[in-house]
Amino acid sequence: MNRKTILLVEDNPDDELLAIRALKKNKIMNEVVIARDGSEALDYLFGTGTYEGRDMSVMPQVILLDLKLPKIDGLEVLRRLRRDERTKLLPVVILTSSKEERDLSEGYRLGANSYIRKPVDFAQFTEAIKQLGLYWLVLNESPPTGKE
Repeated sequence: MNRKTILLVEDNPDDELLAIRALKKNKIMNEVVIARDGSEALDYLFGTGTYEGRDMSVMPQVILLDLKLPKIDGLEVLRRLRRDERTKLLPVVILTSSKEERDLSEGYRLGANSYIRKPVDFAQFTEAIKQLGLYWLVLNESPPTGKE
């Protein structure tokens, strides 16, 4: 069976742990690949750098993308994903604490599938992760890969 991987792009260790705890609390046991900056996320997605040689036929089912990242910010990561044929259809959920209206509008303009502001309250955050998992990992149909 093909496991549905989640790519979590998050530089804050506390938010990373919070997301992992929320996934486990909701019994979402999918493999989670963690990238701690925009450059590492792009390396994973394009099989470069430390991820050179990884199986590129295995792409994440969903990318949870923070915006305020070191090296390459989240909006630039999204811009590069949407420009490349291999990644342009991957579902991207911006999961950020940014309250800036321009981040919201730019995220959608660049092709984000969803934009969620991280709730400060753990119970609310857990509920948001539950809904994310239900939709993106269970209900959503992935785009065809062209291999069928």
